[in-house]
Amino acid sequence: MAIVVIGGHSRNIGKTSVVCALIAAMPERGWTAIKITQFGHGVCSANGEPCDCETADHTIAITEERDASTGTDSSRYLAAGAVKSFWVRTRQGQLSEAMPRIRIEIARAANVILESNSVLRFLKPDVYASVLDPAVSDFKQSALRYLDRADALLIPSEILSQADWTGVSPRSIGRIPRFRVPPPDFSSSEFASFVAERLGHT
Repeated sequence: MAIVVIGGHSRNIGKTSVVCALIAAMPERGWTAIKITQFGHGVCSANGEPCDCETADHTIAITEERDASTGTDSSRYLAAGAVKSFWVRTRQGQLSEAMPRIRIEIARAANVILESNSVLRFLKPDVYASVLDPAVSDFKQSALRYLDRADALLIPSEILSQADWTGVSPRSIGRIPRFRVPPPDFSSSEFASFVAERLGHT
């Protein structure tokens, strides 16, 4: 069983599309796909938009997606060919409380692909790739914290050098293999081959 984690430095930069493309490129793996969303600080776990919907009892929710036609991120995983799909929502800093259930689903799976940065605190995946978009200035702390663990950098634009992110040293990421994942599908046969080779060695 293999574990792949796809993270990224901000929202809306193609992470879900990268996950879907990888699922579609390797259907023989029988993926269980898991999207992890942490909410708090006035950000809604449903759509990432500012809101005031958080309540005291709204701490953890784990939903198995069964409909491949709704267009939600977890639904898109199924449409791409995932065998199972889950959406995990936790309050900021409380992902540990959801990990026992996540580990159960991992143990049941043939192979697992997770969309998250923070899960790296609890798992050591076979492959971790981070999506970096130079056109987006925001850089999440969770992405920065684990950037040096990345096995690959996935770049939607032509080049990475134009980015000017606080705390990110070009030297620190210079050794990491890079793959272009152009929109709108954010797929890369080279990256899929890279992942297949890495998993073949595990």
